[in-house]
Amino acid sequence: MVSIGETTQERDSPEPSNSRDVSLVLDTDGDKKLAQKAYSALRSAITHLRLPPGQAYLEREIVDALGISRTPVREALVRLEVEGWIRIIPRRGFSVSPIGQNELQQMYDVVENLDGLAGRLAAALVNDNQLNELEALIGKQSDALDADDLESWAELDDKFHSKIVEFAQNPRLSAIMDSQSDWIYRARLYTINLRPKPTRSINEHTAIVGAMRAASLDATQIMMQAHRHRAREEILEALRLIQGGA
Repeated sequence: MVSIGETTQERDSPEPSNSRDVSLVLDTDGDKKLAQKAYSALRSAITHLRLPPGQAYLEREIVDALGISRTPVREALVRLEVEGWIRIIPRRGFSVSPIGQNELQQMYDVVENLDGLAGRLAAALVNDNQLNELEALIGKQSDALDADDLESWAELDDKFHSKIVEFAQNPRLSAIMDSQSDWIYRARLYTINLRPKPTRSINEHTAIVGAMRAASLDATQIMMQAHRHRAREEILEALRLIQGGA
């Protein structure tokens, strides 16, 4: 684990500001190229808000923090910019992309419908062991809420939805959902303290698994879509409070 020191608010020429440690984890897998390791470390830090939206960083901070040369860091930054995670500031560094309300709404338009499809497909295919796995995740989510550990709850919530996509056994669907999941996870984590305590999500997850046990494809699809829609409205409302605007 390594640290980055100086950060600033986004502007054209970021300069060092007050020191703040941000943890990055560089993969130790010897088979991966350094650029891939740098990319994974940076994307994880952005997704988990260790590199917060709107913050700017100098390239040399990343180089020093990861303990690698500039070339793989630059390759990683270019890839992250292509994917929309950052904006590169020439000869300086980069700023982390904000969480835009319009962009998030567009993502949810896709995810809400595909999550419903994933639920429908999974309901036709799941076995008892897989359903038990989902119920175990719900139990862990409930324990996390009892402990007021919202970050752990969010991670478990992400696993619950990812498992249903996995159980749908549709690689193309999985690829599309994977491309959106980190964006939505970041928004959920960013707004989690401004939204109602997610007790209702536990109840909805329990009902979804019940519909899957009953092999009720229509009910599972409807519940999944309604669940995602409610979460979207809560997240967008919290974003409006944070960022201002109607």
